[in-house]
Amino acid sequence: MTSGGRADGSTGGTERWMAVDWGTKRIGLAVSDPTGTIAQPLATLTRRTGRRFPLRQLKGHLDQWHPAGVVMGLPLEADGSEGPAAREAREAARLIAEKSGLPVELLDERMTTARALQAGGSGRADRVDVDQRAAAVLLQLYLDRRRAR
Repeated sequence: MTSGGRADGSTGGTERWMAVDWGTKRIGLAVSDPTGTIAQPLATLTRRTGRRFPLRQLKGHLDQWHPAGVVMGLPLEADGSEGPAAREAREAARLIAEKSGLPVELLDERMTTARALQAGGSGRADRVDVDQRAAAVLLQLYLDRRRAR
């Protein structure tokens, strides 16, 4: 896979990134604009109980958007330690990097869902889209930190 390309397949020096907000049932995705400045919600992947990470579903989005890399939410415990969910997210990040050839950065995702809920409405569609919005919060945090470096 070519990293750094645009959705149209060109590679004009873009820095589009994709985020994965880890969840036990739903996995939110977000993508940045071609300049790597603004994150926007993209999709929600459904994870079936007892099944592996839905890599095939993610691959379709990676192929469409050609991000330079992926930011994976790391669901740490309230005290900052890693529990089972964080270990699963690390394994999914390793799998994504291995299968896509893209760099995968892990970022503490605590409070992303709470921020997404604050930013959203209260209707049924808003509740369904919270995973995508949480991924966008995670990605925007990453992009802002990256720009500040």
